[in-house]
Amino acid sequence: MAKINKTHTFRKGFDVTEYLASALIDMKLHLAGDADIDPRKFEKDELAKLDMPHELPMRHRTPQFQHIFAGDGYSAGYYSYLWSEVLDHDAFEAFEEAGGPYDKAVAKRLHDKIMSRGNTVDPADQYRAFRGRDPDVKAYLRDKGFPTT
Repeated sequence: MAKINKTHTFRKGFDVTEYLASALIDMKLHLAGDADIDPRKFEKDELAKLDMPHELPMRHRTPQFQHIFAGDGYSAGYYSYLWSEVLDHDAFEAFEEAGGPYDKAVAKRLHDKIMSRGNTVDPADQYRAFRGRDPDVKAYLRDKGFPTT
């Protein structure tokens, strides 16, 4: 079982770095607004500013960022995927802290403070009401096998 559990974090440094590069470039494109951009040059220059190792390619290259053309409803999509993972891992840790994934009190709090509210309350306020604090990125990092101290 220990060997199987160790495989969970195999290659995660590579995976997170290549995905994070795409998310950062995606966000930088989003923040560039209506600027006239040469996508290849922009990507190359921004990756250089990040000191991105050449051996670690972006998970998705800028020509694959089709969401850029879908309107503002899907701007900077890669960042939102990463943030969703942070929320996911941090919320799951609330269950683990209470003794396991089937804790009824935590499930009720999740339902009452987030799931049943829809878009009637600011999502950040909903999360704080559920968790008692802002999301902590350390839960995401722990899941990926990174040190958090």
